[in-house]
Amino acid sequence: MPDRTGATMLEDLPEEMMHKILIRLPSKAVGRCRAVSTSWHSATSTPEFMLEHRRRQPSLPIVDGQGRPASYVVLGDAGAGTSNQELWPFLQDCKHRFKNSLKGSCDGFFIMYLWTRSHFFICNPVTRKSVVLMQPQGLNFVVGFYCHHPTGEYRVLWVSQSYDLSTSRLYIVTVGSDKPRHAIVRMQTASSPSMEQKLLNELRLSSDHSPAVHHHGSLHWCLYDASDIMGGGGDIIVFDTEAESFRWMRSPAQPCPNRKLFDMKGTLACWAGLTPSFTAIDVWVMQDYEAEIWTFKYWIELSTVEASRQLYLSSVKKKKKKKTPLDSAVQSFSDMAVINECELLIMFNNKHVLRCDIDGKFLGLVNIGKSQYCMGLSQHRLQESIIAIPS
Repeated sequence: MPDRTGATMLEDLPEEMMHKILIRLPSKAVGRCRAVSTSWHSATSTPEFMLEHRRRQPSLPIVDGQGRPASYVVLGDAGAGTSNQELWPFLQDCKHRFKNSLKGSCDGFFIMYLWTRSHFFICNPVTRKSVVLMQPQGLNFVVGFYCHHPTGEYRVLWVSQSYDLSTSRLYIVTVGSDKPRHAIVRMQTASSPSMEQKLLNELRLSSDHSPAVHHHGSLHWCLYDASDIMGGGGDIIVFDTEAESFRWMRSPAQPCPNRKLFDMKGTLACWAGLTPSFTAIDVWVMQDYEAEIWTFKYWIELSTVEASRQLYLSSVKKKKKKKTPLDSAVQSFSDMAVINECELLIMFNNKHVLRCDIDGKFLGLVNIGKSQYCMGLSQHRLQESIIAIPS
């Protein structure tokens, strides 16, 4: 009802309309609304609201500044008007944030490894909460992090090595549980213990090089070198997160030391630097997942990017009428991530990250603070979530 001045109060709006307003608010604004009124707190705290709110959030790439001057920064979509933001350092009592290492991401949750404590933590950078993650005995490596939809549980896939490095074992740990579950790799090409050991070691190395990609209810890894264990089945290993079983899939490109899988707006995609000096990138997308049919998407060439960059710098100098700091020329591509359907992030010379479009047009260098150096692409993405950490 209107108040004495004739104005309508927000509380007077129909419940359905209030839901449509609240669900569109940024995560921080939802947190503020919860402190305003009991009814808003209740409306924004239901599992249905929090799940729908997360699904509406964009999935944005994360740049690793390696602690100089920031650790992890989320790169926003310039076209959508979103700004870059530094992620919460996860552990507020940690004085050296660069010793935090990002090991996994899923549904707005991150797995961090804190070197100073030798502990793994699961964190939510929006709610600023963190919980110690139980791990198996041995030297442990996170190779996958996923939601097991039949139960709603979040689970971590580990490869655990014995302290003498002689054997590796696969474990599944449910977040909130203190009982690791040993899992056996059941694949035709890894039927013997020795082949399973090779597969687990390759899975560990590949996960460190390029994290698993979530798609179609499965985790996908593009193995670095598994020619002796593939058995002709493919060079991408797939883990079904419901059945919790492995299988092979074929990639679109020939095996090479510089290629990675990534998610392109809900589609499984792959980029590959096929030239020996990594001066060009081919990008492929999965056209038919069941039939494993890939389609060539576009090609980014170093000379095109460098020519566009020089043109951009010349234009900036003329406008500002003063010398613009000139970074080293683009000599090789190191990594790539997608911001949206038209804009890419490309790491070059192993120390810079630039923005460009899919035609190779230079759109600017990525800055963290005032620095343009010593940064990389983490291959993890943030989709903000206000859901509490399962425990």
